[in-house]
Amino acid sequence: MIATADKPGSSSVIIQLNAQDNVAICSRGLAPGEAIDNLNVKSVVPRGHKIALTGIAEGQAVRKYAQIIGYASQPIAAGDHVHTHNLAFQTSAPEHTFCAERRETELLPADQRETFEGYVRADGRVGTRNYIAVITSVNCSATAGRLIAEHFTPEALSAYPNVDGVAAFVHGTGCAMAANSEGMDNLQRVMWGYAKNPNCAGVLMVGLGCEANQIDFLLDIYGIERGPLFRTMNIQLMGGLRKTVDAGIGIIKEMLPHANEETRQTVDASHLTLALQCGGSDAWSGVTANPALGHASDLLIRNGGTAVLAETPEIYGAEHLLTSRARDEKTARKLLERIAWWEDYTRINGGSMDNNPSPGNKAGGLTTILEKSLGAVAKSGTQRLEGVYRYGEPIDRKGFVFMDSPGYDPASITGEIASGCNIAAFTTGRGSVFGSKPAPCIKIATNSEMYNRMSDDMDINAGTIVDEGASIEDVGEQIFRLLLDVASGKPSLSEAQGLGDYEFVPWQIGAVM
Repeated sequence: MIATADKPGSSSVIIQLNAQDNVAICSRGLAPGEAIDNLNVKSVVPRGHKIALTGIAEGQAVRKYAQIIGYASQPIAAGDHVHTHNLAFQTSAPEHTFCAERRETELLPADQRETFEGYVRADGRVGTRNYIAVITSVNCSATAGRLIAEHFTPEALSAYPNVDGVAAFVHGTGCAMAANSEGMDNLQRVMWGYAKNPNCAGVLMVGLGCEANQIDFLLDIYGIERGPLFRTMNIQLMGGLRKTVDAGIGIIKEMLPHANEETRQTVDASHLTLALQCGGSDAWSGVTANPALGHASDLLIRNGGTAVLAETPEIYGAEHLLTSRARDEKTARKLLERIAWWEDYTRINGGSMDNNPSPGNKAGGLTTILEKSLGAVAKSGTQRLEGVYRYGEPIDRKGFVFMDSPGYDPASITGEIASGCNIAAFTTGRGSVFGSKPAPCIKIATNSEMYNRMSDDMDINAGTIVDEGASIEDVGEQIFRLLLDVASGKPSLSEAQGLGDYEFVPWQIGAVM
């Protein structure tokens, strides 16, 4: 059966996503000689890969999602497997119709909004977790930061049930880089953003003392004041590593009773800022999990919340779908400026925007960055694009927004958390085991086979959309409900397995000197 409806049925062998498409996705592996309705299979087509529905001449556009995903690099017959051997990437130049599809968000009245149990901070921000953060300014203080945090085992924290943990956020940079550069700006925005994230009740910043990324300079730039729950120190002034670690442990012990006084309160969902992410994508990402997460994003936004799309290289070729939803032309052009920056950045570094998809993506049925991007954008839902932000820049608007970042998942989510996200949702087709702190992360499987194989890691199975005929809306509702539960304290599966201590990866740009 060839399915042409927007919701693929569980009996569909070949799924055509739009009537304009000349390829379809195979819900099971196909062998040469099989006949599917009036289509004769010409070659082996693995599950999740594309099959040609008609003959496609060399140089002709190949369409999926009613969009161009590449061009035939050789003649393709109806029934042929369409993949990297016969489908080529060409530089994208989509037509932009700025703001043509923007629409006002229909917000629910405050008394009708969904709620969760969160930590209300003194300035009105709301956390989903209650951590004390140890943030290092430079790699040279990373060991000190880890040793301080590692002292606070679950046993050591047993007297403080309202504290989720002491987490170290350490990295491999902070010096030997230009002081006035994009790389330093990124790092400082990330440090400031983690220090201000509502999921952190207290912060200890640890430096070496002589590094380029000076803590005092950071505090001056961002107007951060020291206090009982915001402390700083450096190894050189403290007299060495051991003395720094001992003093740091003492400082955290002083913070713990204050942090433990924080208790969860009922608040509405407008206080959630959701990081949208996909990694280890496959051909089902744009069919199941990403559209379902997009529906959950729409639900959150209707409840007054914020959803943050990122991974700029992974919207490449689909950016016209976002500029058409922009609130105004200025916002649309700001997004295109970031796309142009990335084109130049990859060029001067000897790369290509089509360097992505990865080998795993391709094994899962994806072929070009255009195809991957069109599926990735589905995470954003349908609401108006309210703003475009630099990496780690504070998000000051509600609704759907975009934050510039690499497609590399740890670096991307690090930026989103720095921008203010207090929870994350991560779709995956190949099987990512990502987790993050201080913002909890749920993972959504695109297909049932992987979900069953990695059920310890996958919170939700969106594969039911294909296998069982579940609707995108039903799975989206399931995702939204789980986000509320996790925001209220239910551990995500990645949290339950202890993930999140090594996924702090600020985006490095520029020369190391």
